Amino acid sequence: MSEPKHFFTDPTHLVHTALNSLTLTNPSLALDLENKIVFRRPDTVKKGKVAIVTGGGSGHEPAFGGYVGKGFCDAAVAGTIFASPSAEQIRIGALERVNHENGVLIIPNNYTGDVLNFGMAAEKSRAAGVQTEFYAMADDVGVGKKKSGKVGRRGIGGGIFILKVVGALAEAGGTLEEVYNLAQFANANIVSVGSSLEHVHVPGREPSKDFVEHGEVEIGMGIHNEPGSHRAKTDLKGMVETMLLQMLDHNDPDRAYVTRKPEDTFALLINNLGGVSTLELSGITDEVHRQLNDTYKIKSERVIQGTFLTSLNGLGFSISLLKLADTGLGPGKSFLELLDAPAEAVGWAAPITPSTWEHRNSPPVELKKVVHLEQPPSNIKLDIATVRKVLGAGLQRMIEVEPQVTRYDTIVGDGDCGIGLKRGAEAVLKLLNDSSADLNSDVVHTVNKIVTVVENTMDGTSGAIYAIFLNALLHGLREQDKGSEAPANVEIWGNALKYSITALGKYTPAQPGDRTMIDALVPFSQTLSDKKDVHAAAKAAEEATEATKHMKASLGRTVYVGGEEEWVGKIPDPGAYGLSEFFNGLASAL
Repeated sequence: MSEPKHFFTDPTHLVHTALNSLTLTNPSLALDLENKIVFRRPDTVKKGKVAIVTGGGSGHEPAFGGYVGKGFCDAAVAGTIFASPSAEQIRIGALERVNHENGVLIIPNNYTGDVLNFGMAAEKSRAAGVQTEFYAMADDVGVGKKKSGKVGRRGIGGGIFILKVVGALAEAGGTLEEVYNLAQFANANIVSVGSSLEHVHVPGREPSKDFVEHGEVEIGMGIHNEPGSHRAKTDLKGMVETMLLQMLDHNDPDRAYVTRKPEDTFALLINNLGGVSTLELSGITDEVHRQLNDTYKIKSERVIQGTFLTSLNGLGFSISLLKLADTGLGPGKSFLELLDAPAEAVGWAAPITPSTWEHRNSPPVELKKVVHLEQPPSNIKLDIATVRKVLGAGLQRMIEVEPQVTRYDTIVGDGDCGIGLKRGAEAVLKLLNDSSADLNSDVVHTVNKIVTVVENTMDGTSGAIYAIFLNALLHGLREQDKGSEAPANVEIWGNALKYSITALGKYTPAQPGDRTMIDALVPFSQTLSDKKDVHAAAKAAEEATEATKHMKASLGRTVYVGGEEEWVGKIPDPGAYGLSEFFNGLASAL
C-alpha cells in the first residue's frame, strides 16, 4: 500500500483552519479559536431558547461544528484529531458562549473521553447554577451488547438524527425537560452500523500497520479505527445484508435494540465516512433502500444521503434507521416534522437565507473574558508543610515508577499511561515546591489549585477521571464545613473520598473488578473512610492492584488488545499500579 498523502501535514493548523471555514460558509456563526468553540452569533438566537452544546474530537467533519446554526445546536466544542476536547473548553462553551438562561443540554457521542470531559463540564455548569442536562448519544450495533458491556453502544452516524430533532424542538420553544427526554427517546429508536474497506490515516502520524486485506471489509468498524464485529470477504450486496441483519434481526439478543411492527415507518440515513465517491455512495443508498423494501418490507419516509459524520477519509459508510415513533409532543413536533423543520447548518446542507448572509459584513463577535471559577473560602484547615511532605512523597513515588507503568501499559494498552501519570505528578510537585504559589491552609483553596494543574496537564481518559474525582473531592470537603474552623483530619478526607467515588460513578461504568484504576482507588477510599488509617488504606489498594493481574478487562483499550495468555496472572492494570504506588508513597511519609 502506498504512503498516505495529505494537503496538510500539521494537524493543529488543519483543525484551526477547518473551524474558521465554518464562519465563512455560515455567517451566522462565530469562533472562539483559542478554545476551539464554534457558536451561534448572539444576535441570531431567540431569547429564552434552550441551548444545545455538542462536540467531540476533530476528524469527523462536518460533525460537530457543521451542526451549529438555526434549528440545530448552539455550540460545538472541538478536540484535536480523534481526541475529546477538555472539560474547560466545554465549560467555556456552555457558560460563556451560549445563552443558558433557560438551561443547556450537553450532548456528545458515547466515547469514554467525551463522556468524562463533557460530563465534568456538565457538573461545573450545574455548580454554577445553570439548569443542565447531560446525554451521550449511542446508536452503533456493530459491537454487540456482550462485547460493549458497561460502556454501551458507540455513537456514530445516527446521532445526527438526534441532534436534528432536539435542535428543531429547542428552536420551536421546547423546554429543557422536553429536549432532554426527546434525546433519550430518539436514541432508543435508532440503530446504526458502519463498514469500511480500510483504516484511515491521521495527518502527521505514522500509518497503521493493520491493513484490511484486498477483497475484505471490516463490518462494524468504529469511527476511530476501532475494530467491528468481524471481517468478511463479500461484495456490496452481501455486506449490506449483514449490516441490515445486525440492525433489524429481532432474534439476535446481542443486537435487538429496536423492535418493529408492520405498520412502523422509518427515516433512513446513509452516511459517507469520508472517502467514498458520491457516485458510489448513491449506488450504496440504492442497494440499502432496495433490501429494506424487499427483505424487511420497511417503508422509508425519508431517505437522506450525504456526508454527516466521518472518520477523516474513511473508505466506508454507515447506515442509520430512526423508527418514527410517536414523540407524544403534539402537532408539529413528530419525528418527521422535526426532521423536516428548517435548519441553517452546513452539515445538514440546509440553504442559508439571504438575511443570514448579511452577517458576512458584520463586525467580529467580541468574546467575553473567560470567567475562571473561584472557590469561596472554607473553614477546614491543613498544614502546608505536611501537605508538601506527604503529597510530595506520593507524587515522587509515582514519578519513579513511570518506567514500570509504561512497560505494563505497552503490553496491555497503548503505552501512554505512565507518561500521563508522570506528567501530572511532576506538574503538581512543581506547584507544591513553588514558594510563590498561592497555597494556604484552606484545604478547599489548595486542593482547587491542584485540580487546576491536573486539568491542564493530564489528558486522555485517565486525566478526565482524575479531574472529575478531584472536582468531586472539592465538593466533598466543602460539605463537611460546619461553619467553624476544623482540621482536615483522616475522617474528613475519608468522607470526602467516599463522596468522590459516588460522583465518579455518574460518568464511568467502571467498578472494582473491571481491571482499571478504580480497582486501586475504591479500596483505598473505602478503607480510609472505614478504618481512618492511611497505611491500611494503602495496603488495601496494593492488594487490590495485585488482584488485577488475574482479571479480564471489561473496559478500556485492553478489551481490544487481545493476547491475554501473555499477560494474565503477570501484569497488573497499569493505572491501578501507578495509583497504588502513589498511595504507598503517601503512607511512607506518615
